[in-house]
Order: sequence, then C-alpha cells, then structure tokens
Amino acid sequence: MHNTSPETFLFIIVIASILVTIIYPLQVWAGKGSASSETVSLEARLKRLEDREEIRGLLMDYGRFLDIRDFKSFSELFAETEGEWVGGFGSAKGSKAICELMERTIGKDAPISQSVHLFTNETIQVNGDRASAVTKWIFVVTGESDRPQPYFIGHYEDTMIRENGSWKFLRRVVHSDIPADEKISKGD
Repeated sequence: MHNTSPETFLFIIVIASILVTIIYPLQVWAGKGSASSETVSLEARLKRLEDREEIRGLLMDYGRFLDIRDFKSFSELFAETEGEWVGGFGSAKGSKAICELMERTIGKDAPISQSVHLFTNETIQVNGDRASAVTKWIFVVTGESDRPQPYFIGHYEDTMIRENGSWKFLRRVVHSDIPADEKISKGD
C-alpha cells in the first residue's frame, strides 16, 4: 500500500471492520463459529446437570414415599406401562401393578413405622432421554432404647426414561448386600 492515500487506507479499514462485525456474528448465529460450539457445549452440560438433579430428586422421592407409605405417589415414580420394580417382595410392571404389589406386601393401610430409608453414593449416567444409576441404601429401624439400628444395607440398579418431560424409573432392581439376597431368600 505504498501509493495508497490515507483516505483510501481508512476506507479499507472501515469496510474490513464492518465485514468482521457483520460476518462473525452471522457465523456464530448459523452455528459455524467457535462461540456457537462453546454455547452448545455449555447448554448441553447444563442440561445434563439439570437432568442429574431431577433424577436425584426421583431417587429421594422413592424413599420419601416408601417411608410414609404413599404407594400411589410411589408407583407414579415409574413409567406408566413399562416401569418395573424387582425386589424381595417380588416384581411388578406398570405403575398400577407396582402400587398393588406394595399395598399387598407392606399393607394398604399400614401405619407409618419408625423406619427410614437412607440413600448414599449414587452414580448417575445420563444419555439423552435415558439414564442409569446405582445407589446404595440403608434401611434403618428403631432398635433397643429407641436408637436407630441398620436392618438392611443394599443397592439399587436403575434404568430411567424421560416420560412426558419427567424422569421415571423404567426398571428398578433392589439388592440386599447385608444380609445378602441369597441369605434372605433361604430364610437365614
């Protein structure tokens, strides 16, 4: 630009600035710029965290409804037709059948006992509209001198699905670790 006048040089700078100011945002808006991939990555990460938190709430609601013997609300945590519960009381598929199983085995009008389910060490993996989780549980009852006494310790293996915008159990398998499932089934 040896023979370029200052006015021409300034004109080229202004045009270049305008092009950069217009083209870069259009690329970002169209999903072709680096800022777009950062935004998508942040949005995807935020969505995954929101999903994990909603699933964590599902896990906690399970124990809360079980402890207060609200089997209707308990059963609604499962996918309406394909939700399955498998555990020491047997198995049931569909929220209506799960409610009936709980009412039959624990009691429809069972008084709320002084027992609680505690959950810990959950691992949650989200993959789109499906998720899996493993959660440790402790069933605590009232022991001697009104002291809490661990009665069972185990873990859940879960598969969840997003149904009508909410996370539901597709399959929940209940395992007792202490005492082991095998000892319970043998009556030891």
